Amino acid sequence: MKTLVLAMTFLAFGKAAFSQLSYADSLTKAREKNEAEFLQQVLNEEERKIHPEICFFPIDTNFMVMADFTREVGPAFVMPMSKARTVYYRKVGYLSFKIHDTLCKLNVYQNLDLAGKKAYKNYYFVPFKDGTTGISTYGAGKYMDCYFGKKAKKVKLDFNASYHPYCAYSDRYSCPIVPPENRIDVSVTAGECYVPHD
Repeated sequence: MKTLVLAMTFLAFGKAAFSQLSYADSLTKAREKNEAEFLQQVLNEEERKIHPEICFFPIDTNFMVMADFTREVGPAFVMPMSKARTVYYRKVGYLSFKIHDTLCKLNVYQNLDLAGKKAYKNYYFVPFKDGTTGISTYGAGKYMDCYFGKKAKKVKLDFNASYHPYCAYSDRYSCPIVPPENRIDVSVTAGECYVPHD
């Protein structure tokens, strides 16, 4: 999970041309801030030589969608991780939406270690794979952070704010593995992209 600033910046959609320009400017600035912090605070010197910058797809408002949220709370479970680490999550429901006329569905999860913290009261985790996975995005998938109340029926999703896990850039980290059911049959050319390195 990356900084709350990036995720919280894009809760509203622009409607007029001026709004779209403002959105693009805001997203670009947030990306620049997040990238600078990520490179300096998350990666070490050797990792920065391999990954001197973060790659992004061009901003595309077609990947800003309104999703229907269906609440469906499941039991606590240990989320599979890229390295041995025990982290409990639970499914809280699923999001249904369309991208380019393709119906998509993604489960929404809650990190139980964060659930009791005030700053994360309405925070939910949406990991996913799509048609770009392993081609122009990281092979293990990408993440989205969502913020909404328990009674929400509609949720705004902005795939332009989707991002790679830390382990895409460093093997020092342990990251949640995207559950098999969270793959969508569409290419999401938005958010972070990935340039493989030897």
